[in-house]
Amino acid sequence: MEILITNDDGFKSKGIQVLSSIMAPAGSIRVVAPKTHQSGMSMAVSLGFRKITAKDLPEKRPGRWTWLNATPASCVKFALNYDYADRKPDLLLCGINHGSNAATAACYSGTLGAAAEGALNGVPSIGVSIDDYRPDADFSAVEAFLPGIISGLLQSWPKDRYGLYYNINFPGIPADGIKGVKVCRQGKGHWEKEYKDWDIRKITYVGVDPEVLAEADRTPVGEGEKTYMMVGDFVDDDTPDSDADHRLMEQGWITVVPEKLDTTDYEEVARLTACGFNRVF
Repeated sequence: MEILITNDDGFKSKGIQVLSSIMAPAGSIRVVAPKTHQSGMSMAVSLGFRKITAKDLPEKRPGRWTWLNATPASCVKFALNYDYADRKPDLLLCGINHGSNAATAACYSGTLGAAAEGALNGVPSIGVSIDDYRPDADFSAVEAFLPGIISGLLQSWPKDRYGLYYNINFPGIPADGIKGVKVCRQGKGHWEKEYKDWDIRKITYVGVDPEVLAEADRTPVGEGEKTYMMVGDFVDDDTPDSDADHRLMEQGWITVVPEKLDTTDYEEVARLTACGFNRVF
């Protein structure tokens, strides 16, 4: 099996190293990951009149590694363009993301944006995250249970389902605390008080490479400019008895949410049609 791996935390993160090591026994590993931290990029691509640099990393194992100075979705495009020009990988894995991508975090996630890019190109694609921002997060649960989950998904993957990909979230707890795995829906929520004064001391915990943070802290600030950071407070908008992914994960469950590229609201299509909205001019 040919396995393409990327992430949004950058090629130096522990998560992508663990993921490639977990999957190495299953097949040939090809890693194309962002050079720097790319969280919140969703499915953005690196367009525009600028150079996109790449560098092979022969010292990295397992498999063959390259960093790309671009978004996660762009990394997928790069690999499909150069490594799989005459074929497709059997599987695209994105992660392991440091931090939850449950609930509406999925809307912004670069991890899931890369998975969506794979799905767009007809590649079975899965995003994997753990609810632990620490650079040295405990991945024992992922190591214990992810191979079996992936194997089960691949065995039953519906070949005719356009744009399908999966969002897997692990609680940030050791393997012996995991209750099990549940297929569920995406939770509801939003963020408030998202813009706060820049303070590097308050974001060193989020799993970002210290070098990246240091570079960001040195970014020149012009006269009259102010600096902020986006680290809002999550507000849970789901029902009290919800069995959505973020709630189940808090209870110790591994969650699997099927997602898709087609965002059409078919109920609304039917409602507007029934209301006589369609007409000929």
